[in-house]
Amino acid sequence: MPRRLAPPAALAAVGILLLATSACDTRGVAWGDGNSIIAAATPELWAQIEDTVYSALEPTTLTVREEKKFTVTHVFPADSVWLNLRRFKQELLIGTEEDSWVAKALTAVDDGVKLSPPQVLQVDNIWARGQKVTIALLSADGDHLEEISTLLPRLAQLFDDQYRIWARRRMYVTGPDTALADTLLTQFGFSVQLPVVYRWTREDSVFRFRNDNPDPSELIREIMVTWRSPIPTGFQPDSLVAWRTEVADSFYAYPQVVDLSLAEGGPFEVGGLEAYEIQATWVNPPGSTWPAGGPFILRGIICPDQNRMYLVDSWLYAPGKEKYEYLIQLETILDSFRCG
Repeated sequence: MPRRLAPPAALAAVGILLLATSACDTRGVAWGDGNSIIAAATPELWAQIEDTVYSALEPTTLTVREEKKFTVTHVFPADSVWLNLRRFKQELLIGTEEDSWVAKALTAVDDGVKLSPPQVLQVDNIWARGQKVTIALLSADGDHLEEISTLLPRLAQLFDDQYRIWARRRMYVTGPDTALADTLLTQFGFSVQLPVVYRWTREDSVFRFRNDNPDPSELIREIMVTWRSPIPTGFQPDSLVAWRTEVADSFYAYPQVVDLSLAEGGPFEVGGLEAYEIQATWVNPPGSTWPAGGPFILRGIICPDQNRMYLVDSWLYAPGKEKYEYLIQLETILDSFRCG
């Protein structure tokens, strides 16, 4: 059951704020991107916590440069811009029960949930449909900078987890190509779970899976799988990059020059298999008729049952677009790799 708001002062504040705007609040579909966070707080509170919030909620990831995973926009709900910004998909309300915008969201919290600030709460569809409202509830008389600092690690993880779920659902909106996964496994000894919009080609033992919808000049996502047998001895990460270059020169439409200046990665496991990952960037060679570049995620995966070492490469071309969503999608496909 929804929580019945107790403090009369909070109810009065909500009424004052909403009476003038109720005609405009049509609860239409939420606006904005899943990685855009609208942070509602008083100017006085925001001045205390601004740097801490930006540092925690705007981490970067490597694309063609260090790109912010999320963008935080502060708004004071007494300002007129709040009428539009409160309808975004991701709302972060920072304050106490006495703040009217926090009180409004708390009316949707189940009665069984005990309010014990500082704490993180979430409710849906307060000002728009398809909206997620996150409440960073602070105490009335506590050290608000200290309290928000204790909540930010959970908030950062929460936003990232939710965004990853959203990106994966968006990728598989057309459904997974389970028939292709079965064919790959039974006929060639490996599988990856791709959306049905990907098309694939095979040349010898090099398999390429590509999605260049809606237009290859705007967006390309490509996965490549090949292998060597027997498993190479004395494996070194540099040999993965050399192997990738060899395949790219022979099979990719354009050569790709690897830039390792911001490379990240290391050993890990995928599907119980020993693996090594390198994430870096690629560019077309100087003087190319089609200058381009983007991030790639490269994995070497050892499959002892087959005496094979697989090279699994994924790369992205998305000029002028935020790339974190697409990197999550490529990572999800790579994580689905199975062999044997």
